[in-house]
Amino acid sequence: MTVATKIQHYCLISLFVLLVNSLCANAAQVNVLPTENLQQVLDNASNGDEIVLNKGTYRGNFVIKHSIQLTGKAGAVIDAQGQGHALLLQNSDITIKNLRIINWGDDLTEQNAGIYSDNQASNIVISHNQLKGDGFGIWLQKATRAKVIGNTIQGNTALRSADRGNGIQLASVKESIIAENETSKVRDGIYVQASQNNTIEKNTMHDLRYGIHYMYSYDNSILNNLAYNTRAGYAMMSSRRLKIAHNKSFQSEDYGFLLNYITQSTISHNYVKDVWTKPEHKVLGRDGKGLFVYNSGYNTISHNLVDTAEIGIHLTAGSEKVKIFGNSFINNPLQVKYVSNKKQEWSYQQQGNFWSNYLGWDMNSDDIGDVIFEPNDGIDKLVWQYPEMKMLMDSPAVIILRWVQRQFPVLKPPGVKDSFPLMRSPHQKMNINEVINNTSKDETLVGAIQKIEH
Repeated sequence: MTVATKIQHYCLISLFVLLVNSLCANAAQVNVLPTENLQQVLDNASNGDEIVLNKGTYRGNFVIKHSIQLTGKAGAVIDAQGQGHALLLQNSDITIKNLRIINWGDDLTEQNAGIYSDNQASNIVISHNQLKGDGFGIWLQKATRAKVIGNTIQGNTALRSADRGNGIQLASVKESIIAENETSKVRDGIYVQASQNNTIEKNTMHDLRYGIHYMYSYDNSILNNLAYNTRAGYAMMSSRRLKIAHNKSFQSEDYGFLLNYITQSTISHNYVKDVWTKPEHKVLGRDGKGLFVYNSGYNTISHNLVDTAEIGIHLTAGSEKVKIFGNSFINNPLQVKYVSNKKQEWSYQQQGNFWSNYLGWDMNSDDIGDVIFEPNDGIDKLVWQYPEMKMLMDSPAVIILRWVQRQFPVLKPPGVKDSFPLMRSPHQKMNINEVINNTSKDETLVGAIQKIEH
């Protein structure tokens, strides 16, 4: 770099610093009362200003065109009066915090939301707001480096689940952080579409359809989240290179984790408990599945705990090249349902999984079973194809067929085997508090889990 170029760079940096200092010096704090025209105050604001809303209700649909901070004092409420967006953000570098936002529109086609941004904005910060309404809670589209932190979003249970918006909707969002939010009674807690390089961490989702729902998104991290009272804790679809770790799913009706066309991803150290379809919703083929892996290959599924699901893990539709090891499958009536015509080895580097129904032995005390674990046989597959066979499971004919398969392995259809089953569960010495402490330090999340467990 020449001396002239260095001088030019120095001048540009100095000019930028002077510009920033000038903007900061001109920034103002504007206090607003409910009797004032809030939209006019927003229109007259300058970049860098902080608009502070005093206690009271501000009725209307407000548009923010400048890079400002909108802050609410205790008791400040924005009421959209049942239509449109409560806050429409039309610039970058906008901060919305400490507001209560209610009663925005319910038109999902128009994407009505409590807070809405769709203009390739960057550095949007939405923190510690309380939102309650019919449509979408927070909608971010084409945003970069956004932060959505510490918000509480609640939907309307008077509406059908399909007619409610999602709590937090992300579309074409990059390099953003979604953390420590609580969403409930919406359709999906956090919905992510066509978004890359984001982190979704320490959120709590409950009393809704899917806790976190992913579509067509790559290189994202889903860490330390909690979902309970859902149809599916986590529904991950058509995405690649996801890191899904240290999440919890309790009391789901259909799935703890649903992986549909997920590739090149890591699913590890997650905790799934109580996945059971309610009796009134039972139909043929609808069973609670701890892990459901559909058409998903080239993944690693390790060190997860699946406890008390109707089916521990269900693989189907070409889910191959999957490493499955170090997991604990405990108290699941059917540990594995594997639908394929190819053999799969579920161990890695001589480490298999723990199966609570394993009846093998360990003569050399290396904590590895001496007998291969094969969870399914031909009878199981016949029952999957013809559920009416369940009434014959204890009949002499079926018992003889199982015996024949054991004596003549050549008659056994391809399936799953674990050549190194674990004699001890990696999770068995951990009580619920230890699981929590090893996965999250968030006090709200800890309290929610303890409430469920006790």
